[in-house]
Amino acid sequence: MDNMGLVSIIMPCHNSEKYISLALRSVQNQTYPSWELIVVDDCSTDGTVEIITDFARSDSRIRLISLADKSGPAVARNAAIEASAGRYIAFLDSDDVWLPEKLQKQIQLMQENNVSVSYSAYYTVDEKGERTGVRNQPSTIRYRDLLCSNFIGNLTGIYDAAALGKTYFKKVHHEDYALWLDLLKKTDRAMGVAEPLAEYRVQSSSLSSNKIKSMLWTWKIYRDVEGLSLYKSVRCYVSYLKHAILKRF
Repeated sequence: MDNMGLVSIIMPCHNSEKYISLALRSVQNQTYPSWELIVVDDCSTDGTVEIITDFARSDSRIRLISLADKSGPAVARNAAIEASAGRYIAFLDSDDVWLPEKLQKQIQLMQENNVSVSYSAYYTVDEKGERTGVRNQPSTIRYRDLLCSNFIGNLTGIYDAAALGKTYFKKVHHEDYALWLDLLKKTDRAMGVAEPLAEYRVQSSSLSSNKIKSMLWTWKIYRDVEGLSLYKSVRCYVSYLKHAILKRF
């Protein structure tokens, strides 16, 4: 396998038997052939491990890592990144899916434009898999833009580890946002594919509570992780709130 074109796909999971088969098949259906999928099970107690094992038995590109203790998605993703062999690192959660040309279109974009980070628009779907909306993103973003809104849906983001080095998740809430901020500090820009290339499943449980927590976590990232001044944090936070409201319309 050509590691210079290999995409290492990172998938954490915990009690994911309801949807993980859909996620795994969406990776297998990619038109881009050079990939490995590293699934890290975070102490599932349902049939998740059996499902992954069945897929891995018939597809050597799929590997399973089982954590000894329940550790959360950041630790699970970091274990997969550490074990990865590919030039490119991509992320897919166990309840989301990719459309077939996702990797092909984003890797092509990165290679043709010499960029180290890419992303795409994506659909939102409900628990039944019905599409409920689309999240469009700017064609190009820089670090200062990302401070104003988390434009990179983690299920769409890809980074070039050969150019930027393996970059890991911090053990903070909103760890995906912190990761992409870290990466965009290492490069001048990220580029996006305007076409939706993934489906993000919105779970119905505790949505209002999660929104409130998410805003608190964003503030902590500004102040505690990024070390922004109070003035700059307030400016970014107001912009973040504005973009969050606009996403609902």
